[in-house]
This record gives sequence, structure tokens and C-alpha cells, in this order.
Amino acid sequence: MKKKAGLTVMAVICIAIIVGGYYYYTVQKREAAGNMENLTEVQKVITKNLDMDYPKTPREVIRMYNRILACFYNQTCTDEEIEGLGDQARLLFDEELLENNPREDYLRALRSDIEEYHDKSRVISSMDVCSASEVKEQTVDGAECAYVEATYYIIEGKAPSQSHQTYVLRKDEEGKWKILVFYQTEGASSNG
Repeated sequence: MKKKAGLTVMAVICIAIIVGGYYYYTVQKREAAGNMENLTEVQKVITKNLDMDYPKTPREVIRMYNRILACFYNQTCTDEEIEGLGDQARLLFDEELLENNPREDYLRALRSDIEEYHDKSRVISSMDVCSASEVKEQTVDGAECAYVEATYYIIEGKAPSQSHQTYVLRKDEEGKWKILVFYQTEGASSNG
């Protein structure tokens, strides 16, 4: 009889722990989701943990980079937010690109570019990244490289234009695709 009562008490305690744990987990998850919903796009991009959730494909890297560009050029950011976004962008850059663009030089040029963009009343109305099947991969000097095309639709005042970019990404030792270089390509038109 005592054994049966002890087992019943243990079962009740186990059920209480499971139900309590489930309740705690769902409340925490709901609160975290609610907190993310209250963040601006700039804050979401800055707080994205790229160490734990790095884009898996070259195309996804450019899509993430485009989110950062949209924040730079289509939002009004504080200096701290520009630095945070700049640091996120730099996590997507290849070591060679980082070496050629020290952080302070990069941020200085970035601030100047953003200011010019806003002074000319430019807005990126939309961005397109080529489809996964259009990403070209090849080996260059023993390194895996990928070429990703992106199109930016820009409005300056009321005048629309397009800018076409080619991004060259190189796979690093950890298997992550990093932006090595990017350049404007044929078909590009600009109000520059």
C-alpha cells in the first residue's frame, strides 16, 4: 500500500515537472518571439547570430548582405546601428576583402556613401538575386568560388534605375561562402 502511494506521488511529481517544463518552455518561446516582433529590421539584422546561423549557400549570403544594404540605404540609422550593421556585413566578407578594407576605413567610407545616398533622395525599391540554378561555381587557383548576380531597383527622386552587380564568393576553411569581391556588370544603369 505504501509502495503504491509512493509510486503515485512520484508519478504526480513527474507529470508536474513535465507540464511545468512545457509551460515554461512555451512561455519563454512566446516571449522571445514577441521580443523579435518588436524589433526593427535594423535591430533584427544586427542581433542575428551569424556565427551560429551563417547562410549556407552563396545565394543566401548575398540575400543576407542585401538585407544589410537595405538597412543602410533605406533606413535612418544611428552611428551605433551603422557600426553594428557594418560589423555584420564584415562577417560575410572574405579575409582578403577584410584585409583590403580595415574596419575604420570601411565604416568611414560607408558613412560617406550613406550620406550621399540620402542627400540624393535615393531609395532601393527592391532587390533581386539570381536563382539558385543561375549561381555559377568553379574552382579558381584551387579555391571553390561562386558567382552570384544581383539587381537593385533604385528610385532617385522619381526617376527609376537599375544596378546590376556580380558578387564573387570564395569558400573558406570552415566551408562558409564569403564575399571576395563585387563589381557592377553589363546592363547596369545609374543616375550616379
